[in-house]
Amino acid sequence: MTRFALGEAGEAAAARWLADMGWVVIARNWRCRSGELDIVALDGDVLVAVEVKVRRADGVEPAEWAVSAVKRRRLLATLEEFLAAHPEHGQRLCRIDLIAVTVDRAGRVLRWVHFPGSVSEGEDGWR
Repeated sequence: MTRFALGEAGEAAAARWLADMGWVVIARNWRCRSGELDIVALDGDVLVAVEVKVRRADGVEPAEWAVSAVKRRRLLATLEEFLAAHPEHGQRLCRIDLIAVTVDRAGRVLRWVHFPGSVSEGEDGWR
């Protein structure tokens, strides 16, 4: 499985899992000048941008380490652009979550961790 296909499969699995949890997925792979939001969903009344990171188990770092300070700033800017483009969501509480997935060589999930509210302004790293 290519790196691109692995990422796509991880995002699709995350979207299905969120929907199974009762969330309403309203956008996937939303792109703008600032970047891309893998998943945008409603968790009740809260608008959540979800960054999905998938890594193979034989890698040197866990999936959640793949989001740098630059990526966090880009996610915040992209969420701001999403809200500007979709004023119907402008009054909602918002957050950015991370779903980190580790798979084996066959693509089977070995580890799945959801980090709610992982990105915020002024934050130096993942909680």
